[in-house]
Amino acid sequence: MPTVAAAGSCAKINIMKATLPHPVHESYKRHRKELVWQIILPVVLTSLLLIALIVVINIATFRDNGDVARWAAVSTIWIVIPIMIGLLIFTALLGGLVYLLAKLLHITPTYTGMVQDYVYIAQGYIKRASEAIVKPVLQLNGILASINAFFERMKP
Repeated sequence: MPTVAAAGSCAKINIMKATLPHPVHESYKRHRKELVWQIILPVVLTSLLLIALIVVINIATFRDNGDVARWAAVSTIWIVIPIMIGLLIFTALLGGLVYLLAKLLHITPTYTGMVQDYVYIAQGYIKRASEAIVKPVLQLNGILASINAFFERMKP
């Protein structure tokens, strides 16, 4: 039986240093060119603009005679306006749904009654088909039960 040290020296594992090929197709080259102008630059400019806006607001608010209450009201307005617009859109959509459902309630009873009649007819066909499918199996089970009962009576 080989020892642990001998077993450890039998196999040598070489580490693969695989490099992935860089894509050279036209769309990848175009993406690399547009990356700076269409992704990185707008994000950086927007970030700088927001930082500048924060600095200007802090200077206007917190210097010697800054009116904190006025800036708080302005900030509240800017927070509330998008919420109000979103709720207005939601209310319009909800009103439209209520209107459409009211219209639908006048139309559906006729068609749901017709569908209910067809389902009742289909129910009869389905019951008859399922009974026809099950009938031979039940008859066979009955015959087998009779045979088993007969042989049970024959045993002493």
